[in-house]
Amino acid sequence: MGSAAIIGSHSISATTLGNEVTSLNRAYHASGGRIRLQFPPSQTPQAVLSWLVRFRVREQLATRAGVSVTPGASQQALAAARAQARQSSASLDDLAVANGLPPDMLTQLGRYQAIETAVLRQLDGGTMPTSNSALQALGKQFNREQCLAAKSLRIQINPQFGRMNYTQLSVVPAASTLSAPQLVTASPKPPAGSSPQC
Repeated sequence: MGSAAIIGSHSISATTLGNEVTSLNRAYHASGGRIRLQFPPSQTPQAVLSWLVRFRVREQLATRAGVSVTPGASQQALAAARAQARQSSASLDDLAVANGLPPDMLTQLGRYQAIETAVLRQLDGGTMPTSNSALQALGKQFNREQCLAAKSLRIQINPQFGRMNYTQLSVVPAASTLSAPQLVTASPKPPAGSSPQC
């Protein structure tokens, strides 16, 4: 009770989620209409919870890959993200809020990005490929490793907040069964992305 999600041995409390949703909403309303959310406002808890889950999955990926990330690498990744946001005439804070990430969690985003870079380098033998085909192959390999890391955590989402979509590493609204007709099938299929297919 009181958990929004259980990820491995780590629990994300409903209180923690509520505080981060409040932080996101505060930043969104303070923008005076400058920020356009990339999700329906009613799905704010799912958007925020998705980031909390992603951060835990990325930490598990780092552990499984045996990579460590220094605070300096995290700050460097965050600075690179800020520079990339400026190139599109936006602030990273605004882009984060638009995508459901409360601005007080940006330092975690830096670590998240730094872990990705470290794992990609490790998967490719210490360097990053330059050809598009090699980059695509590396991306597929990274996604598979991340999916396996998520699967190893046996993520449980409180149905009040939705269900886990492993394909997107996001929390999506639970399918409503109130008005669905009852169908008799030999083997019911889980919703797409609800169980990890790595």
